[in-house]
Amino acid sequence: MGNAEPFWADSVGYIIYPSTFKDSNGDGVGDIPGIISKLDYLAELGVNLLWICPLFASPMDDNGYDVSDYYQINPQYGTNEDFKNLVEQAHQRGIRIIIDFVLNHTSDEHPWFQKALQDPSSKERGYYFFRKGKKEGDKLLPPNNWKGFFSTSAWKQVEGTDDFYLHIFSEKMPDVDWSNPELRQRYYEIARHYLDMGVDGFRLDALAHLAKDTSFADSPLPVDEKGFAYDPSRFSNREELYGYLDEFKREVLSHYPCLTVGEVGGGVSPEEALRYCDRENGSINMVFNFDTAWCNGAYGSIDKKQEDIRTDVIAMKDSLERWWRVCHQKADMPFYWCNHDHPRVLSQYGSVEYRAESAKALLAAGLFLYGTPFIYNGEEIGMSNVNFSKPEEFFSDVGNKNETGYLRARGYSDEQIVAYLNRCSRINARTPMQWDNVDYAGFSSVPPKTDPVNPNYKEGVNVQQQMSDPWSILNFAQYAILKRREPWVSDLIRNGTFTIVDHNHPDVLSYMHEKGDDKLILIASMRPYVTYFSFYWMPKDVILHNYGDVLLIDHVFTLRPFECFLLAI
Repeated sequence: MGNAEPFWADSVGYIIYPSTFKDSNGDGVGDIPGIISKLDYLAELGVNLLWICPLFASPMDDNGYDVSDYYQINPQYGTNEDFKNLVEQAHQRGIRIIIDFVLNHTSDEHPWFQKALQDPSSKERGYYFFRKGKKEGDKLLPPNNWKGFFSTSAWKQVEGTDDFYLHIFSEKMPDVDWSNPELRQRYYEIARHYLDMGVDGFRLDALAHLAKDTSFADSPLPVDEKGFAYDPSRFSNREELYGYLDEFKREVLSHYPCLTVGEVGGGVSPEEALRYCDRENGSINMVFNFDTAWCNGAYGSIDKKQEDIRTDVIAMKDSLERWWRVCHQKADMPFYWCNHDHPRVLSQYGSVEYRAESAKALLAAGLFLYGTPFIYNGEEIGMSNVNFSKPEEFFSDVGNKNETGYLRARGYSDEQIVAYLNRCSRINARTPMQWDNVDYAGFSSVPPKTDPVNPNYKEGVNVQQQMSDPWSILNFAQYAILKRREPWVSDLIRNGTFTIVDHNHPDVLSYMHEKGDDKLILIASMRPYVTYFSFYWMPKDVILHNYGDVLLIDHVFTLRPFECFLLAI
């Protein structure tokens, strides 16, 4: 790797959901000392970049994305000193840390918002969007018909007044007004505070939503039975946003060797992504998009049966090819199958029946794509979705609670709702990490205060048992990460050409990287049945394979369920 390459060029990232990663003090909640206790495990796994979900003080209405004090670590996770220790200890092991930085909203318990409520003439009032309601007869309606992400109006009335404030997420998370220059400076101060402490960068939460349509006109889109229209164009990827981010880069980010990854959601195209993260004139380094997270039609699939959920492998290949074509040589990209907001990838695209085979195939397929790969905690041992029996079991997530109310009102049975949430809820990614097969999976010495442990930890889906099995998912993951971080592989993937192989094959994801004499091909069946794949190259080396023998006759691979290869050719 040349000296000019940024540190993330050969990084493999790992995403930690802190409340369910490791509890060190027996209170049923994961914490920072728990993360520190597992740094040796992470270093041995081979990851060298951690994205840690929110750690700031918070009433936890939305699992820490509702921040009440950006300068304090949430007491349930530890102290500010614990956090400084985590950064130092990670750096000693060659691991960098990026933290979740919530820029779109605060908690309604943040001092800024409390001041804004108490004193309408305060400067803090201008940090948020307050508007008068609309009077219709003796009714007071919200200022407009916008619907937020949590299935309710995007406006909440301030008790005892005719004022409303905007919240595109939970009503306990009022949106801040980035058009206010003083508000922006407050956020820049927070960023400098953590970068000066040694933090290596930020995952910028809900970044696409910082700019709003300040005409606040009604959306012309169809409305639901309550009169609200879901129209993200009113608060997503708007033109003013890019000016805010340019200023953030100019005043703060360009002064530090830091990594910034923006969450820009499912609506952004590769071309639009370049406006954020073009290496020459973008404001941030990468954007997370959701294009490869829902290629099985599971998103919004309340009307589907389980048998209707099937990975669209061709659409997945189209997406990977499109992002590479637009972004390579111009922008860095991250890649993940799953994060804290999505169901487990093994249940999305893999199979519980073929847990080891599909977990390995998905790990290999994700690790060797163009960009910086991120593994979500538990992916390396094949963790899978929950199997709850009542909608109420999902209510630790306010979005699930609101959606259940909405679906019940539309006549869906609890049985339909549970099947849907077992498939799609982000609770699936938020069950405790499974460390061993003792009580509570070694996550804690007491019952978790968050969501219960998935009972499959007793069936080998845990770190300790997989460490002692040379053919385990965990040992496969460790070896695959080692290979991904080899300098020639990193260089080939970053700077070579990328080609989808056999684009129209409906069952197999296959791609090739090529640079000079180096050629790597990844072949992964995405199906729980036998399929066939034509192969016209001469294998030089089988680098990764998740079965014991190879079935290659007359240039055709017989691929068993979720069989995968990484070959040098």
